[in-house]
Amino acid sequence: MYQLEEKIWFWVLGIIPVIILLFLVLQFWRYKAQSKFANKEALKRLSPNRSVFKGVLKVVVLCLAFASLTMALVNPKVGTKLETVKREGVDIVFAVDVSKSMLAEDIAPNRLEKSKQLVTQIINNLASDRVGIIAYAGKAFPQLPITTDYASAKMFLQGMNTDMLSSQGTAINEAIKLSKTYFDNAEQTNRVLIIISDGEDHSEGAAAVAEEASDEGIRIFTIGVGDVKGGPIPVKRNGVVLNYKKDSQGETVITKLNEDTLKAIAEAANGVYLNGRNTNEVVENIRELLNAMDKTEFEAKQFADFKDQFQWFLGLGIFFILLDIFLLERKTSWLKKLNLFNENL
Repeated sequence: MYQLEEKIWFWVLGIIPVIILLFLVLQFWRYKAQSKFANKEALKRLSPNRSVFKGVLKVVVLCLAFASLTMALVNPKVGTKLETVKREGVDIVFAVDVSKSMLAEDIAPNRLEKSKQLVTQIINNLASDRVGIIAYAGKAFPQLPITTDYASAKMFLQGMNTDMLSSQGTAINEAIKLSKTYFDNAEQTNRVLIIISDGEDHSEGAAAVAEEASDEGIRIFTIGVGDVKGGPIPVKRNGVVLNYKKDSQGETVITKLNEDTLKAIAEAANGVYLNGRNTNEVVENIRELLNAMDKTEFEAKQFADFKDQFQWFLGLGIFFILLDIFLLERKTSWLKKLNLFNENL
């Protein structure tokens, strides 16, 4: 396990393409200037020890020095000890709708991105609860098993899109069924399933499946994203809207937030329905609901004693800088023997 302490220093890597560009411009200018005074053969006789390879090598070494020093500023840390700790919390599974209707932009920036924002903010406000993620459309697919690693949860969340599942449609009952496999019956933790969707459900009996889940101790909270007035589903290429999704009759499809379905699911599973338009209100309501639930103690493994690794990169950077200083641009005897790029011809 590793951590990057100061990621902002990665911006320093922008110096490397600048160095390469300046080198190329300098070489072009030098070639143009020298060609005004003598031809190629004459220049070789005037400067027999001039090496193109050594010039390129110096630039490569300088770039490696900047890359190493940048990594030293970022300061990677490596976890050296894995320990088991006792934590108290609730097991929470997020089921995120990734069907095509989630591309509708009746809520900014679109329904799917809004869903990601909601889940991210909820996770940011958790303390010691465990989380898991499910993606679903026509079928449900496990994204992340129950874990206390919030950073991984948010990383998997950001990678979710409407192209990740080939089976389109919206089958909320599939997500509820899959969520049952996430919870460990032996641990007897409090279990919560949070469904984030526009409520368009092409399956049958989602409320009945939710009731079955409730019998197994799973509370279901539903969050609706979208507008009850609805909106079209854009078809984009490279971020540009080409058209809007149409039905078999050639009419533009208007997808609407179906709050009734989401309310019925929440009611069947002893849960609550929340409209997802206001992120802060949703996060606050979820926080209050979770705090009102009993916390169960469980074991979690986590890395401790992270050790700095910047010194290795700092040493490497200093080595490359010294190497660049002592590298001469003229040919050396060993380089003449190698005759790289046929320079002696």
